[in-house]
Amino acid sequence: MGKNNDYEAEEMTVELELEDGSIVNCAVITILTVEEKDYIVLLPIDENGENQDGEVWFYRYSENPEDPDEEPVLDYIDDDDEYEKVADAFDEYLDNCEFDELVDD
Repeated sequence: MGKNNDYEAEEMTVELELEDGSIVNCAVITILTVEEKDYIVLLPIDENGENQDGEVWFYRYSENPEDPDEEPVLDYIDDDDEYEKVADAFDEYLDNCEFDELVDD
């Protein structure tokens, strides 16, 4: 197996179109399931693959189960309570990971 043991998920990126039409490249950190809904955690990165402010973005995430090749749909979370639950789940995720190299204290 050798070469495939590298953690490839770190390399996954998505292009996100913002409301103003600009495109931001984001590294996919993880997908969390909260109350039976899936959420994606994105880290915005610049053209050098670096994040400037340490801020992560949360979006609702859904795939079409009938067509795995279809692009997943990302929805903005506009409900504060829902956002808080996802943020708490992400904090828990970080606690369970050794994420020290990504998050500087």
